[in-house]
Amino acid sequence: MTILIAEDDIRTRRGLVELLESEGFGVLAAADGGEALELFSRSRPDVICLDVMMPELDGYEVCRRIRRQDRDVPILFISAKGEEIDKVVGLELGADDFIVKPFGVKEVVARIRAVTRRCLAATPAPELPSEFTIADLSVSPSELRARRGDETVELSLREVKLLELFSRNVGAVLSREQIFEHCWEGSFFPSSRTLDQHISKLRKRIE
Repeated sequence: MTILIAEDDIRTRRGLVELLESEGFGVLAAADGGEALELFSRSRPDVICLDVMMPELDGYEVCRRIRRQDRDVPILFISAKGEEIDKVVGLELGADDFIVKPFGVKEVVARIRAVTRRCLAATPAPELPSEFTIADLSVSPSELRARRGDETVELSLREVKLLELFSRNVGAVLSREQIFEHCWEGSFFPSSRTLDQHISKLRKRIE
């Protein structure tokens, strides 16, 4: 699943890209409205996050033009323009949500997960089963959730991919290369602790 980020502030853009990649999403990044439209037309991302105030074309105009081509792709505004009228304009143009800067990491992740669930429910990821079990967990990829009895565990898309891989290889020893190939689409960095961090985080959630 791919998310398009259109944000002219380089620090915010890099932060969002890093955050969403850590959650397991593919990310396209645009520095202005014109580039965002070009990336949308060329790559057809699954979710779009737009800043309102951008050079060349503002987020409202980008949203308007995208909606002429696609009525269903989820669109979120992430903007410092937080007055009620700004939110109303964005929602009336067809956006699904409006996040005001400064924002918390957990808030952004939660809102994008909510939109992603709707997207996955409508168009499930072809590489993932509709549901699978691992040990005493029942995992629903389209919901980005696992259940153990009455307990519900919120998961990222990356964590779902990890659990699905482990469920198909119970008792097997998997190399780092195999795990990165499946869950990171081959983006393997041998010196990084990325995998260790994700496994540690996943263990805290499910054990």
